[in-house]
Amino acid sequence: MRRVSIFGATGSIGQNTIDLIAREPEAYDVVALTGGQNIAQLAQDAIRLRADLAVTADETRLDELRQALAGSGVEAAAGREALLEAADRPAEWVMSAIVGAAGLEPGLRALQRGATLALANKESMVCAGQLMLRTAQAHGGRLLPVDSEHSAVFQALIGEDLDAVERVIITASGGAFRDWPIEDLPKATPAQAATHPNWDMGQRITIDSASMFNKALELIETKEFFGLSADKIETVVHPESMIHALVGFNDGALMAHVGPPDMRHAIGFSLHHPERKPLPVERLDLVKLGQMTFRPACEIRWPALRLAREVMEAGGLCGAAFNAAKEVALDGFIDGAISFTRMTEVVEEVLSRVSPRLRHIDDDFGLDMVVEADHLARVEAGNIIAGRT
Repeated sequence: MRRVSIFGATGSIGQNTIDLIAREPEAYDVVALTGGQNIAQLAQDAIRLRADLAVTADETRLDELRQALAGSGVEAAAGREALLEAADRPAEWVMSAIVGAAGLEPGLRALQRGATLALANKESMVCAGQLMLRTAQAHGGRLLPVDSEHSAVFQALIGEDLDAVERVIITASGGAFRDWPIEDLPKATPAQAATHPNWDMGQRITIDSASMFNKALELIETKEFFGLSADKIETVVHPESMIHALVGFNDGALMAHVGPPDMRHAIGFSLHHPERKPLPVERLDLVKLGQMTFRPACEIRWPALRLAREVMEAGGLCGAAFNAAKEVALDGFIDGAISFTRMTEVVEEVLSRVSPRLRHIDDDFGLDMVVEADHLARVEAGNIIAGRT
């Protein structure tokens, strides 16, 4: 039996991972599941998969989790230290699906054990890509991408020479507001932004899709994960979400990864790698599909894409600041403190304030420096939203 852990088990990626593992219960020994506020779901899945440990990130919910697990034999724990202890447990394959910068440290701990880290937490590479890669190399760990776009690039590159790559094209659905008049975007509500036309995802990532902050993070992750220069990375709006990414080579060929908008493909590819095994995903009927369309990714409509390119060019720890400011701005939008379009303005102002201090940092930075850059940007973003100088 293969020992596995799922960090962020109650989110959409975690639930899709559980769906695949539950179909072959005899093949997996589930070491740990972690979640946030959805205690009932966390406990239910931990019992169903006979996990050794269930952890909630919220320390105030520990008693609730213990009661939900009573008599099951599943150990309950809560809080940051419990998450890190769970990452230290001997799972060979770890799904990193905690949303936001909070997923960075548990992922690093798993890599330090030499585990295979299935990375759905794009923020880890955005904030600390070089640290993640160095840690994996130093301890015999392995990083496998789970974002559909990066899994697509990874698969298109199998057996290929990276030096022959001319460009990588990351596709974007365009999110909830791809057809809205630009002048209406400042009036968009969190409820409207949290409705995705193609994918079934959580609130925060769906709003990030509407603002294209999600795609901005993915562009930065592409640079970090594959070691590509910023000028080789492009994005295009593809409303059908059937092509997840394309890789262009120096002979003019384009290799495209095509499949339905179902995260179980990328998860399953990572779970079974290097083998390919049957997955319960839709098989495309190209005749029924009829056509696929593409549009330019307009940086006037989605200025987050422009900011991502500036962050890639700046380097250092600007990615950590970009992500932290984005998370605070997203909180502000969800809470009604700022408008939809104000989110990008907040992030841009934070970057203008902190980038001079962060852009020249060498690639051998440690976790403490990432945490410091993250904190600096969060404070600045909070001050901007509150109207403080």
